[in-house]
Amino acid sequence: MHHGRRFIVPLAQSTRRDIMSLRELPYPDPGLPDTRSGLRFLVWLGRRQLRGQLLATCWGTLFLASLAGVAPAVGFGVQAVIDRDGGRLTLAGLGVLVLGGLSGLTDTLLHRAAVANWIGAAARVQQLLARQAAELGGVLTRRVAAGEVVAVSTGDVERIGWFVEVMSRFLASVAACLAVAVAMVVYQPVLGIAVAAAVPVLGLAVLPLMPPAQRRADDQRAKAGRATELAADTVAGLRVLRGIGGEELFLVRYRRASQEVRAAAVRNARMWALITGVQVLLPGLFLIAVVWFGVHLALDGRITVGELVTCYGLITYLINPLRTLEETAAAWTFSRASADRAAKVLSLHRAGHSGEDADAAAPAHTVPPHGDLSDALSGLVARAGELTAVVCGDPDAAGALADRLGGHSPTACGEPSVRLGGTALDLLPLDLARATILVQDKDPVLLSGTLRELLQVPSSGRVSAEEALRAAQCDDVLDTLALASPRPSPGSSPGTGSRFEPGPLLARITERGRSLSGGQRQRLALARSLVADPPVLVLDEPTSAVDSHTEARIAAALRGIRAGRTTVVFTSSPLVLDQADRVVLIQNGRVAATGSHRRLIRDDPRYRAVVTRDEAGGITPVEGRRGPSDR
Repeated sequence: MHHGRRFIVPLAQSTRRDIMSLRELPYPDPGLPDTRSGLRFLVWLGRRQLRGQLLATCWGTLFLASLAGVAPAVGFGVQAVIDRDGGRLTLAGLGVLVLGGLSGLTDTLLHRAAVANWIGAAARVQQLLARQAAELGGVLTRRVAAGEVVAVSTGDVERIGWFVEVMSRFLASVAACLAVAVAMVVYQPVLGIAVAAAVPVLGLAVLPLMPPAQRRADDQRAKAGRATELAADTVAGLRVLRGIGGEELFLVRYRRASQEVRAAAVRNARMWALITGVQVLLPGLFLIAVVWFGVHLALDGRITVGELVTCYGLITYLINPLRTLEETAAAWTFSRASADRAAKVLSLHRAGHSGEDADAAAPAHTVPPHGDLSDALSGLVARAGELTAVVCGDPDAAGALADRLGGHSPTACGEPSVRLGGTALDLLPLDLARATILVQDKDPVLLSGTLRELLQVPSSGRVSAEEALRAAQCDDVLDTLALASPRPSPGSSPGTGSRFEPGPLLARITERGRSLSGGQRQRLALARSLVADPPVLVLDEPTSAVDSHTEARIAAALRGIRAGRTTVVFTSSPLVLDQADRVVLIQNGRVAATGSHRRLIRDDPRYRAVVTRDEAGGITPVEGRRGPSDR
């Protein structure tokens, strides 16, 4: 008893630790996955949860063993009734009672351990995807469709967790099937050989149906992803759609996409109904055949009634592990494709080298580098402490270069990295790189919450919220938000009289700032970037949605508030260009000219053609860009 207790107590403690680990989610470090293939990713995931898998396999084996023992106990009891042996009947009843209690206990522990494995695997994959999204930022959705990312982080995560969970039950079921087949051959060779031959056939019967089922499931998933993208695009452009009267057109398109998803789901459900029917039909037919054959053996006196009941019970018992084998085949079929998609997303890197190399190199840098921001690929150099304006005729190329300067764009193998003060951005730890260089793209996102929460970003503390809002010319935005801000309670102390307290900063901004105009959203995003006050700030068309007068004031204020800081502005506005210390013209991905705005507008026809929109290259009076009004 002492030795048995020493074995049981650590096992129970191990179970408690595994269940308690779910309370510790998310993981402090989800690890560095093997993304060379979906299979390698699944193997890596299983190894990360090896302890939980072994625990679930242990409980699964004990559970199936206790269930298997019920059949011999019942057969023993039936034969005792026929032989009118009360002692053996009592012993059989006690055996069934003990085995039933043991199966109930082990089934509960198996379920707890299996669910812990499922949730743990799903949580680990979700953390990896979240970390990848944070590392790549906007580049992720440029390389992978937004609907694909959503599908991977939802349905594919569930399927991967399902496979990790079912593996422990699969191992226990294989052991149970082998043990019962061997026991049947020893106990009743005639019936045992038939069972041993039928078990592999029954276990593999549904495999031919899995590939078409996977194709139908993938088709449903792809159609659902397209419908999700269409819905997101429709919501994002709702104001524009209302302005041009295109709501009904997009509604028809979404209805059509929804019907395609419904039809695909019906086809998928039909295939699964067929698979379920096969899983029920074949074992049922086999059970009927074995019972028929066993009854004839009993009538011929070759086996006893108790032995027939025992064989029938064992064969009936086999249906449970056989179902698990078929479930494992289904889980493998579907999770393999899901793992391939997840590995594809997780294999993306912001650097030209592997993630292992980046992590190995990162600890060497602990302080932010300082100096010129240089890109050898384009020849662009932004001098430290200066305001550099970049003119690029192609907006997409400008956005890609802005991402590259911030270290957001993955670098191709052998391609030189952007450097800050001689240090390659690819070798910087992600947190340090993000704290050193901030990139604001042309379509910044405003998270829902109050204005105060929007401006509560990691910062140097050098620029206050008031200063940033003034520099971004947000006076009218504050007036708009003040109308929707909560009024102070009657018992509260009076404000200071500043327009920044308490109303506007307490006003709530709706999701993505949809209640604001494009220019207002753009200026609030600029204020947020100015509050952060990073050593290097990269702005991609920060004033494209504001009127010329506001743009001129923003340009002047930007130069003052960013004095002594490195700032790169991608723009073609003469009002902003005139405030820059240096202007760089980019053509065909390379630096074509450098100088002041006034000199370039006078001497360089290529620059003049881009800035003034004068294809002939003639000098046009620079009166400021008449861009889209702040609507």
